[in-house]
Amino acid sequence: MRFHFSEHMLDPVRRELHRGRVIVPVEPQVFDLLVYLLEHREQVVGKDDLITAVWDGRIVSESTLTSRINAARKSIGDNGREQKLIRTIARKGFRFVGEVRAETALPVGDSSPERWIDTAAERSRPAIAVLPFVNMSGDPEQEYFSEGIGEDIITALSKLRWFVVVARNSSVVSKSRAVDMRQVAAALGVRYVVDGSVRKGGDRVRITVQLIDAATGSHIWAERYDRDLADVFAVQDEITEAIVATIEPQLYVAENFRAQRKPPDSMDAWDLAMRGLSHFWRVTRQDNLVAQALLEKAIAIDPHYGQALGVLATSHTFGAHNGWADMDSSLRIARTAAEAAIVADDEDPWAHYALGSVHLVTRRSEDSLAAFSTALRLNPNFSLAQGYYGLALSYSGRWEEGDTAARRALRTCGPHDPFSAIYTGISSYALFCGRRYDEAMRLAREAIRQRGDFAGAHRVLTAAAGMAGDPDLAAAALRALHVVQPNISLRWIEGHMPIKDAHEMEHYLDGFRRAGLR
Repeated sequence: MRFHFSEHMLDPVRRELHRGRVIVPVEPQVFDLLVYLLEHREQVVGKDDLITAVWDGRIVSESTLTSRINAARKSIGDNGREQKLIRTIARKGFRFVGEVRAETALPVGDSSPERWIDTAAERSRPAIAVLPFVNMSGDPEQEYFSEGIGEDIITALSKLRWFVVVARNSSVVSKSRAVDMRQVAAALGVRYVVDGSVRKGGDRVRITVQLIDAATGSHIWAERYDRDLADVFAVQDEITEAIVATIEPQLYVAENFRAQRKPPDSMDAWDLAMRGLSHFWRVTRQDNLVAQALLEKAIAIDPHYGQALGVLATSHTFGAHNGWADMDSSLRIARTAAEAAIVADDEDPWAHYALGSVHLVTRRSEDSLAAFSTALRLNPNFSLAQGYYGLALSYSGRWEEGDTAARRALRTCGPHDPFSAIYTGISSYALFCGRRYDEAMRLAREAIRQRGDFAGAHRVLTAAAGMAGDPDLAAAALRALHVVQPNISLRWIEGHMPIKDAHEMEHYLDGFRRAGLR
């Protein structure tokens, strides 16, 4: 929804305030305050309501609220004396009194990134992207190491509930040329950008990092670290603390930065795990196998490395669910690794996500939802857990909630992440459950466009085309499905798709029967 008033246009999704053709710079909390007043313009908004919406109910002084109201007025050409647009109602609160015309920003059903869920709670949090750290070592084989440094910084930032952190694979920019940070930030929908480089040589590492305010293009903070490799985990924590403290010092104090994680006992184990994670994120059958081999080596060095155990379990369930591996043997390995991950570190979101995945494919739907919820409590920006939470909801018959969760995963992962296709496919399945076949097919096609080998999207397209009564499309979709998943059959679907309700399973099977699957 876009709001037009006076000579202004405010777009909550793009988080932009325009005066004519000019974008007006607005602080995040001031922007959220404007959005809330516009959305509730038919009523007087009390101070408590604003504090709950904009500050998540945290303690806020009267002077802070007053300063944000004044800033909001100034940004739209109003002031406290005239109060043409934002009026103070004595002892009651505030109300937006200007004439407003609201319009839908995008057509209903649009699958572009701007449509993804952007709730008031999410808008009230600073959004930040960590770009891939540049490998300065001159050795392409060391690429995984610079990726691993950025990965750990993202993980630490993501655990803080008051940040929206864009996932690593969304932050894809060319490492061989300079980029316009304002363009990058606009594309990813963030206010802050973290950029850096890593040079590894022998037993030493140099990490350079900078924090940029994308609205102005200015450097807020920069630092260089020259350390022994053994100290790399401490450096990561130092960088994360500095970023957090620089962006939101009062929140930093309130939260006391509790996002510490248990590093592995061995640098070699971390090295192997980061190599494995780098392959896992590429979302291909072969990379999944390579990731498993590397993660097993890491666990052999450090049997209590929680993240390595969690990712290993995830890799096996992911491969089995995509038809890449035998379900029974994969589940045995995944269950053992997931349970060991919980024992090793029950504060690691990967461990709970892995256990949720095991429960999902073994049809323990309530246990699966509980485990994914725990993973999201530990890391609210964990897009993988958010996406599969949506899948578990859809399999449980709660398709509308499932669609919302999948779109929220897309909001935190962005359009360039290889898992973007997976979350789009989850949303398409949710809409199939809601009998919205045309929209389900459109999203399934989009997922296939992003990843032609994604069996889940091919399955939804086939079933939705069958139910929509389009025999030509259904037949073509089934042929493509056989290419990416040769073992597909009605028996495989009934035996391996953890759809909770028998009626919904029959609905899914019926779509495939109409498409010609036997």
